[in-house]
Amino acid sequence: MRRLFTALWVFFVAVGAVHAQDDERLDVLFIAIDDLNDWVGVLGGHPQAKTPNIDALAERGVLFTNAHSVAALCNPSRTALMLGLRPSTTGIYGNAPSWMDVEGLAELPTLPRFLRERGYQTYGAGKIFHAATFREPLFAGYNDPAAWDAFYPSLARQLPDEVGPPERPANGNPIDYRFDWGPVVVDDRAMGDGQVAAATERRILADGNGPRFVAVGIYRPHLPWYVPQKYLDMHPLDQIELPAVLESDLDDVPLIGQQFQQNSFMPPMDLHRWVVAADTWRDGVQAYLASVSFADAMVGRVLDALEQSGRADRTIIILWSDHGWHLGEKLRWRKTTLWEESTRVPLIVVAPDVTTPGSRSARAVSLIDLFPTLTELLGIEAPSYLEGTSLVPLLEDPDAPWNYPAISTFGFGNHAVRTERFRYIRYSDGSEELYDHGTDPNEWTNLAADPIYAGVKAELGELLPRENAPDAYYR
Repeated sequence: MRRLFTALWVFFVAVGAVHAQDDERLDVLFIAIDDLNDWVGVLGGHPQAKTPNIDALAERGVLFTNAHSVAALCNPSRTALMLGLRPSTTGIYGNAPSWMDVEGLAELPTLPRFLRERGYQTYGAGKIFHAATFREPLFAGYNDPAAWDAFYPSLARQLPDEVGPPERPANGNPIDYRFDWGPVVVDDRAMGDGQVAAATERRILADGNGPRFVAVGIYRPHLPWYVPQKYLDMHPLDQIELPAVLESDLDDVPLIGQQFQQNSFMPPMDLHRWVVAADTWRDGVQAYLASVSFADAMVGRVLDALEQSGRADRTIIILWSDHGWHLGEKLRWRKTTLWEESTRVPLIVVAPDVTTPGSRSARAVSLIDLFPTLTELLGIEAPSYLEGTSLVPLLEDPDAPWNYPAISTFGFGNHAVRTERFRYIRYSDGSEELYDHGTDPNEWTNLAADPIYAGVKAELGELLPRENAPDAYYR
């Protein structure tokens, strides 16, 4: 941390003005979607995913087909992206504390604050930083007050009140009231995301001079999966296909990995066992797919507004999700693991005069790379302490050589390294997992004990974080 703060001092002393004039600088549309895994049409994570707007956006720029979150939980993932620092550096591994309550971090410029300090008008709506839901008062919103010219609905309350069935949980589960789904009899505009999308549309269409950074955080498909009936109807229950599952999948997984599979950040629970016993697996998959389609509709509204604004050809668009989600794979529901389902996310970048429409990159990339990527695209000198690597070389040539594997973290000392071929996991107790995606895309066979792969493990192990900051929650 001492090296970090020295670099910070040098950066703040040396920071210079942006060389471009305001009327020459590109706008930015920053679209965050919560809990969206690879169940997106263009990623092929589920054959019945219906996401026409996200698919169309991918055809306008570069789709990263092997992108991964920095962490498998909202707060550490979003904090890492916004600050440009890994959880192993900040010590933020869980949904508490806020980065603003950790010594040395509050002074750092978050991505929107960094741009605002350099002349950008910054507007946000919905879940950008970690935010409480209406039933989660334990975690206050962690928004950055200095980052925005305006925010909807407010810095103190980032999410509009939830719309849901009167009796909850509507699916009847006895385990967790948040693990719920069901239809709501309201128009899209009454939904929290509908309100956020409408506020973003108004902001995009508003007159104004100077470059803009507009961020919109869409909450679905985060639990609970309450959506208007029409989105459920898009995915008929009797036609739902379940994800591939191996009943013996956990037999070769270390004990700590099994504990991650069994638990969430609440007391031990076995949601998958209830889902199977209650014969609601297809219902859950349908509800998630419906929530993804609903989120896609919100993306479409925002993109339509951008087209109407006349500023689309001078706007960088970045769409990302904070982490993935299990729907029975590894016999698990929720996130918070270091497997593919928890870390793989959609990532699309559209950059005028840089990206080629319809391009795809299979290089393993991380959301930690977005801060330096955006600053380079905007022609702004990036902070020297950022731990990511600009993706601009891959935006220019999606097949360019790339030697920066994606590293994901969940909890102190637990990390996964993802390359184009392998996923290597090392837990805090030293136990390991290794999967070859060339032959095992479902990660069913742990190769860590096979001596043939000793060299692969050693090579990937060298990429793990050298230092692991103590958990900030306990400081």
